[in-house]
Amino acid sequence: MPRNTTLSTLLDAGKDLVLDGALATELEAHGCDLEDALWSAKVLLEQPELIKQVHRDYFDAGASVAITASYQATPQGFARRGLSEEESLELVALSVRLADEARQEYVVANPGSGPLLVAGSVGPYGAYLADGSEYRGDYTLSPAEFRDFHRPRIAALVEAGADFLACETLPSYAEAEALLALVAEFDVESWFTFTLRDSAHISDGTPLADVAALLSAEPRVAAVGVNCVPLELVTGALGNFAKSSNKPLLAYPNSGETYDAVTKTWGPAGNGLSAETLAGNAGEWLGRGARLLGGCCRTNPKDIEALAAQSSSGATDDGSNSPL
Repeated sequence: MPRNTTLSTLLDAGKDLVLDGALATELEAHGCDLEDALWSAKVLLEQPELIKQVHRDYFDAGASVAITASYQATPQGFARRGLSEEESLELVALSVRLADEARQEYVVANPGSGPLLVAGSVGPYGAYLADGSEYRGDYTLSPAEFRDFHRPRIAALVEAGADFLACETLPSYAEAEALLALVAEFDVESWFTFTLRDSAHISDGTPLADVAALLSAEPRVAAVGVNCVPLELVTGALGNFAKSSNKPLLAYPNSGETYDAVTKTWGPAGNGLSAETLAGNAGEWLGRGARLLGGCCRTNPKDIEALAAQSSSGATDDGSNSPL
């Protein structure tokens, strides 16, 4: 099967993209209880139609990319609920079909709308652990163990027809290396996004310059950046990536609140800062070279709608025009 190059083709043509926002936040707004090690993947088992509705809500808000509900969907995680590997991977495939159905429904209702993409979410090993380690990167597996953990889900996402992989919320350089090998093994396009210790290092302490160097040599990596990070770290991180990377940049940070991985609760923004908006930062991030912008935890369709409106105005902090 020829590699799907829709993402890189759009970026090479100068197209910038608005991504969706938080899935779990919206599922909770619809009444889902996500106090579970499976998190949003739990809803694939219980109320999959709500996942499709959230994808459709984000397309309606102006998103061009839907990220599937497979972030925490792994055979190992579903095994805790008594599911076989075959049943687990069918749920991973379902996550792609739900996003695709939402896309098709949107296109039917909005003839002539631009290309809409489905990104197959590949969350880190730390997401399976469900202990907040996706923000620390303090777990250790061998390269083969990382590949064995991620391979079945990636195979299911590719076979189900995801346009590309979103290797996201990555805290670990070693895990990124393993995922990069799988991207080559499956000959699939991807983006890679990382959590941060600060604006110059990913969560395990690896400098962004080293991460950029790792990813720059792989043609199947269409973009690099950050996600699930505080708003105040994004500008600096994009700047640091831009110094060392030849790839388009992307960012989909959290709402501005801070997350306590121990209590699994959200609180006010750190350092006494009030929560900022995605739209309020779009111009600056575009000016730093971001080509894909969206939201992660605690963002919603209204945030994406405002981001899409702000981005389409084309205003950047240097006065140039770079509309999404």
